[in-house]
Amino acid sequence: MTAKGTFDTAGWSPQPPFDDRDGVTLGLVTLTKTFHGDLTGTSVVTMMVATTPVEDSRSYVALERIEATLDGREGSFVVQHDATSDRGEQGLRVRIVADSGTGGLQGIRGEMGITIAPDGIHSYTLDYTL
Repeated sequence: MTAKGTFDTAGWSPQPPFDDRDGVTLGLVTLTKTFHGDLTGTSVVTMMVATTPVEDSRSYVALERIEATLDGREGSFVVQHDATSDRGEQGLRVRIVADSGTGGLQGIRGEMGITIAPDGIHSYTLDYTL
């Protein structure tokens, strides 16, 4: 099945870098999201970010717990982000962590695509099975 919609981000909270040398910085960021559309709810994201001296080369990995209603079912699940930008060539994979579903979302599996429009609107596509 496929769920689509938008989400807002808020509370972007970077921590001081835990490693900063030779122009490469490693840091932690937390933020929240509010989902609209087929998936409605909120999440908390904990992200580890690597930045380099090259503006368009960076990476992040993150874990995000989503508490939401999907297909009339209420519960939560965790997704894992793996994102890279190699001099502007971007890659992103967001997967549901196996067996992380709770409540009505127990057993959920799948992947999420995220796009950011030129006007800054964030959209998601969640391909999933329950």
